[in-house]
Amino acid sequence: MSRPRISTFEQVMFFDTDCGGVVHNIAYLRFIETNRTHLAELLGMGLTEMAATHIFPVVVRTEVDYRKPARLADKLQVDGWLERIERLRFWVAFTITRPTDGTEILRCRQMLAVIRMPEGKPLRLPADWAGKYGQLQPIAPAGRGMR
Repeated sequence: MSRPRISTFEQVMFFDTDCGGVVHNIAYLRFIETNRTHLAELLGMGLTEMAATHIFPVVVRTEVDYRKPARLADKLQVDGWLERIERLRFWVAFTITRPTDGTEILRCRQMLAVIRMPEGKPLRLPADWAGKYGQLQPIAPAGRGMR
């Protein structure tokens, strides 16, 4: 299967900006959160299923490179995709661009783990992911299994 990927669209609202009309850094994370929620559904972790099973993908690390500012009323495209899978965690990546001029606003990577709540117990990634997304696994050194 190809790499799971999704695009979502956001318009910068007044509450997303500072007094100069520039988007707050935290607003970008909200845009990414929306995209990641839709990406999780593509990966078999829909909101209804998560609520029923109490198994959630949880962000454990975020890396963001802010490249150019977005401004009030900008219409933005958020692209998200599954970047890498391991045994107990996976990485997703995002870009936010302004389609009207092609400006890349930011790049982001997030590491997630699958957790059962309320215990907070880490779980292995779904068993079928190795078959579906095996090309996204790191290559283990000879004689060692994947971490």
